Formats: sequence, structure tokens, C-alpha cells
Amino acid sequence: MNEHDSERISGLLEADGMVPAVSEEEADVIVLNTCCIRENADNRLYGALGNLKTLKSEKPELQIAVGGCLAQKDRELIQERAKHVDVVFGTHNVQNAVTLLKKAKTDGPVIEILEEIVEGDYEAFPSALPVRREVDHRAWMTIQIGCDNTCTYCIVPSVRGPEISRPFGQLLEEAKDFALQGVTEITLLGQNVNSYGRDLTKNLKHNDPSDFDIHQAGLAWADNQNRRVKPLFADLLKSVGSLEGIERVRFISPHPKDLTSEIVEAMSASESVCEHLHLPLQSGSDSILSAMHRGYTGERFLEKAREARKGIEDLSLTTDIIVGFPGETENDFTDTLEVVAEAAFDSAYTFIFSQRPGTAAAEMTSEFVDHDIAVKRYETLRKVVNRSALLKHKDRIGRIEEVLVEGKSKKGTDFVTARTRQNKVIHLETNESLKPGTFAQVEVKDATYNYLVGELREIIATPKHRKRIPVMAE
Repeated sequence: MNEHDSERISGLLEADGMVPAVSEEEADVIVLNTCCIRENADNRLYGALGNLKTLKSEKPELQIAVGGCLAQKDRELIQERAKHVDVVFGTHNVQNAVTLLKKAKTDGPVIEILEEIVEGDYEAFPSALPVRREVDHRAWMTIQIGCDNTCTYCIVPSVRGPEISRPFGQLLEEAKDFALQGVTEITLLGQNVNSYGRDLTKNLKHNDPSDFDIHQAGLAWADNQNRRVKPLFADLLKSVGSLEGIERVRFISPHPKDLTSEIVEAMSASESVCEHLHLPLQSGSDSILSAMHRGYTGERFLEKAREARKGIEDLSLTTDIIVGFPGETENDFTDTLEVVAEAAFDSAYTFIFSQRPGTAAAEMTSEFVDHDIAVKRYETLRKVVNRSALLKHKDRIGRIEEVLVEGKSKKGTDFVTARTRQNKVIHLETNESLKPGTFAQVEVKDATYNYLVGELREIIATPKHRKRIPVMAE
């Protein structure tokens, strides 16, 4: 989501007449778009700002702006610690970045933090702004912002605000426009995508059916006699997945408690929706899950995983896991290892608990787990995760996979990197010039726990995207 915000900030700057700089030294404007999910982001921000202080003293006309979640959280603290920062803006006013930079030129340092987006102000959503995509064949689309969950370790609700969904019709129009531009892969973004639309249907349930309802909540819900409050994510998957030209639809992130059979069926029914489900577990211990306010047990998570794998052929299942959450005992950690082993994830993002000021878990200081113990648990967890990942990947050796080329590989000049429908990275050794956005058939020849190695068998389709230049009306 932050990368998507960065694309929009770049789009706004280009629409105002700027061009990307080759280096920091050549730049007239440097924007640091931040995230505060983990503690090391704070350290990296202030380290980067410290490095830029020298550049600012050498080049006083340089403007430095800080946006994103950390700006939303730290506000005045950023300019207190880094007085050379010109603009601080939050998560709800990305659209004002250019205006604020211009204001700072005449009035001096500016801080503008909005507490939340006003309901119905859809122009404030990142996806409503000009964009400069780094990759032409792939696009992100924000379907909702904010979160109504109360996970005790998570700072997102306080920096992103309550959950607000974009109108169904607006999303379909944006997706159609992407298809016309030659985009072949769309990723739907939200803090909890599978609750998308619940707020829209809540506002409309007592209305008589109308064109407005169809625009807000989609035809399937608007025409249904039982106009109950419900999420619309399954309907959205089907609709976006049916658009001509869109070959792949991905989404991130869903919440396990809200994963319904309707969503699984929509994933299975649409040829464009990829066979990949990122389902954050966070812990396998029921007591820790309760302390986290996750709303499910370890066994319930496994039931959801089994239902998804049964309903979606060749599904890749990935997850997030936190170790060392306050109060976590050895028995709790053992429960996590058992759930992780049974779930047999294709990969996992694993983290040591990070104390985030403003969250309930940050106040559980008496229950904090010793850091050395947390590190050992983390290393043990990684072994279990990597073991199942390696088995999953080795099982794909000899298979023919449809891949989408992403670009040059870090493995060497003779390799390109591509991605399977299951979101697995695959490195191809080839003499052919494969442009990003190319679809190809490859045979998997080898595997590690975090990537595949393959040989090109056939080029299916070449890129068809068209370059669009951001334009911002005055």
C-alpha cells in the first residue's frame, strides 16, 4: 500500500512538471514515504534524514518532505528531530503533497496531518490521483482504506483511520481503464480486503434499488431482494476477474476471520484470480491469538486453510507470524510450531514482536519476552517454515508453469526473473530478450525454499501496455 502511495506522490510531482532525478544530489525535491508497522522503520527514517541534513546545507533550495504512517504518528516530532524537513504530511492528505511543497517555499516548514478522510471524499484515496507506475504491465488498486479491527499489536487503525470502501462502480471503471492501458495484472489493496463493501451496504440497506446503489455496491447486491449488510469482496473479485485484458488478479491482505466460502468460490470460479492466498496467522496459540484480538483459534485457522485448498486447485498459501508477543510461553510457541507445520505454508513473513507506541500490546511491558529468547524462537520458526517451503517448491520440479516476466534477475545477466500464478519467484536462464510483461511457459528445473529455477519453453504473449503521462488539472 505504501508503494502504491509512492506511485501517486510521484504522479502528482510529474503532473506538476517535475521529472525523476537520477540521484539525491541532483534532486530538487526528496520525499520519504514512511511506514510504522515495525520499529526499524523509525530508525531508518531518522537515519536517512540525518544523512540528508548535509545535502540540505550544501543545497538550501532542496525541499525534503516526509509522508506516510510515521508522519501521521510522529507529526511535530519529525521537525523537532530534523529541522531541515520542509513538509510533513500524513496518510489522509497525499493529494496535497504538491500544494504543501509550494506553500513551504514561501511560508517555511509546513505540517499538515488530517485525522481521517471524510466519508465520501473519494478523491482523497490514493487511487484517485495521478500515477507514475514503476512497472507498466502491473497496477495496484486501493479498494478500501483504514481498518475496523482491534489487533493489539497493530498501529494501522490509529494512522490509517476507520475502514472506508470505495464505490464498486468506481473500482470497475478504474480496472477497465487499466485494461485499456495494457495492464494485465491488478492487485487489490486494503487493510482487510475481504471486509470490503460492508460499510457501503450498511449505508444502503434501507434504500429503494437505484442506479446509485448499483454504482456504490454493484449490480449483484443492489438487485438482490435480501439487501443485507455484507462484504462485497467476492462480487468484486468476479467482476474485476471477468474484464477483458486482465489476466491476473491478486489481493492483499485478507483477515482469516472474514474469509468466507463465497470468497473461496469466487477465487476458484475466475480464471484471472491467481491461485495464491496470503492469510496472516500471527500465532498458533489460542491464548496469544485471544490476547492479539484476532478473532479465531489455531484450529479455526487450519479449517479455513483446508477449506481454501479444497476449493482452489493448486493454491499457494502464505502467511505472517509474530514471535515473542507479550506473554508468549514455550507452550504457546510450541502451539505455533504445530499449526505452522500442519498448515505447510509455501512461505511466510516472520517477525519478532516490535513494540509500537499507541498500541495496546506496547503497554504489556510486564509480559515482554526476553529478546534473546524471542530470537531463538524466530530462528526455530524459520527452519519449520523453510522446510515446508522447500518441499512445496521441490514438488513443482518438472512442471510447466505460466509465468509473467518482471525483469532482469539478480542472479546474473543471463537470467530474467518471472512470477508464477502462485506468486512464486522463478529465475530463467535465457538468451532471449524477454521484456517485463511477457507471458511465457517455463519448465521448473530446480528449487530452493524461496525461489524456483526454470527453462523457457514458449512465449505466450508479449507486453501490450501503453505509456500514460500523468496530468493534473488546475
